[in-house]
Amino acid sequence: MTVAHALPFRAEHVGSLLRPSELTQAFRAFNAGTISADAFRAVQDKVIGDAVTTQESLGLKLVTDGEFRRASYWGHWVDAVEGLGVAPALFAFHDESGVEQEFIAATCTGKLKKSASISTDEFAFLQSVASVTPKITMPSPSTLHFWRLNETIAGSGYPSEQHYLADLTAIYRQEIADLYDLGCRYIQLDEVPLIMLANPAIRKRVVSLGGDPERLTALYIEALNAAVQDRPTDMTAALHICRGNFKGKWLTEGGYDDIAESVFGQAEVDAFFLEFDTDRAGSFEPLRHVPLNKKVVLGLVSSKTPHVEDPKQLKVRILEAAEYLPLESLSISPQCGFASTVAGNPITERNQIDKLSALVGLAEEIWGKD
Repeated sequence: MTVAHALPFRAEHVGSLLRPSELTQAFRAFNAGTISADAFRAVQDKVIGDAVTTQESLGLKLVTDGEFRRASYWGHWVDAVEGLGVAPALFAFHDESGVEQEFIAATCTGKLKKSASISTDEFAFLQSVASVTPKITMPSPSTLHFWRLNETIAGSGYPSEQHYLADLTAIYRQEIADLYDLGCRYIQLDEVPLIMLANPAIRKRVVSLGGDPERLTALYIEALNAAVQDRPTDMTAALHICRGNFKGKWLTEGGYDDIAESVFGQAEVDAFFLEFDTDRAGSFEPLRHVPLNKKVVLGLVSSKTPHVEDPKQLKVRILEAAEYLPLESLSISPQCGFASTVAGNPITERNQIDKLSALVGLAEEIWGKD
């Protein structure tokens, strides 16, 4: 049963930050074999320390490492878990002009076994340089299955998605327990497939590929709950739901209406980070399905565009959302990370800082200081 938590803070951010040029150059050099693993880690340590200092200087009460050790928000799972690999996804990103961007996704190649640190090393360093609450992000279990649907486990030896997800979520439980033992009290799982399954066009495509949208929705909620079920009561688990985030492009559009009752009512998390920065996300009305003991972080600021949102307009939108949930249950953030992959979004580091600073100022105006 979910208990009341002080987290999230009033001004939040999802997790990833634009990679500094020093870091992207180090990624390229390491992948090319021209610098050692130790030299690569030294660069990562430096830029993470700088990012933490910046976040704290803006007045944020939580910090992340910007996901600076990852090529993508999910790729470190493939690196650390035997039996996971990559292959082309069955879906594509697109923008307003309809230009599509294909991508690779996780797939299963055999029996799953954790073979290295997934996020524990990330957390240990982050905690060592942070003066405020450190948050660790991780992909939701669904994101390690949905992009290739039935093809994910073809040839893996797993007889069904349920068997695959059972082993996968066991690794999540161990990872979360290990993070807790290191002192982590705030985790966030990043979720895209569930909101994709609310889009009629994508549901139709899923059926054409041999999938059952209703069964997958239920399966992914069950997997999420299995992943976080053993966490101690003083660890906050949040679920971040967005519509895809890659070089300013997205994967889906449409409101939360068709999944609100099942996801908000059944997901055993403490808070929801929800995308609301454009009309693609629909209205606030589905928030009426969020239980009163859970919190919602309104993703009102875009991580995809350089424009810094007008605080007055954001305040109006917060008050609109408060028609469905108490104001005290709400917080604000960007709709997604600024760089879900090394490639990042088409904005500058200055844009990023201005957006985060504006969020902190608006949160203090509405709720006072945390």
